[in-house]
Amino acid sequence: MTAAIEQLEGTPRLRLKLIPLLVTVALAFGVPMAGALMASGVLRLLHVRWQPGANLPWLYAQHAGQLVVALLVIAILKYRLVPADYGLHWPRGKTYVRPAILWGVFFGLLMTVVDYAPQILMHARLNSTAANSPATFWGWMFFEGVYVGPTEEIPFRALLVTYLMTTMPGRLRVGRFEMSWAGVIVAAMFALLHATNFATRHWAAALGQQVYAFALGVLYAYWLEKSRSVLASCIGHNVGDVAECIIAFAWIGVFPA
Repeated sequence: MTAAIEQLEGTPRLRLKLIPLLVTVALAFGVPMAGALMASGVLRLLHVRWQPGANLPWLYAQHAGQLVVALLVIAILKYRLVPADYGLHWPRGKTYVRPAILWGVFFGLLMTVVDYAPQILMHARLNSTAANSPATFWGWMFFEGVYVGPTEEIPFRALLVTYLMTTMPGRLRVGRFEMSWAGVIVAAMFALLHATNFATRHWAAALGQQVYAFALGVLYAYWLEKSRSVLASCIGHNVGDVAECIIAFAWIGVFPA
């Protein structure tokens, strides 16, 4: 990634390149799908039946498969096709961990307001069976607070942003803010992968989720580029998701004694 950033310093304008864009789109949608297929295959071998969907066991399995696929692709690209620093190490300089925690808390509150806007407006209590026992409660807490960060940020930021930033240089500048266009493009893809929520949520909540998913994707990519590590992106992702999870569980009233 260091070489990619140095190359970008003299490349302020974005020049679209079809092949890198197509590869990035294919990876953005293909890696999660391949992770799901891998998880499904392993579960069949183990004679375990977990229904695909937004349930905790399947999410653990699918995200594990997604992470394995992403690491394999990074290894192939790094040593064969697109040599670059993919950020799988401790930050070289400023860690951006503190901003990641603070912004994570802020977005956790914002996501709660957006996702549960109908219940908030109606002053209705949230009903859910997501944490109907201490085991599932701590399972969700670990998933949102530890597991989801690396299993999503390594595929999307470490892999996709680094690949596109290396193969299609270009800088976005708005006032004093500057970052690679790759981070913005991948953030749009990251948001679109959440578009299935239009089928299950109120359209306003689903649209709001598109907006904050895009904003978060840009922020995660910015931290990756500035710190040259995926650490802050993972921490910010975890903090935001677990903050919303804690608020939701407090609202439901399911904290174990």
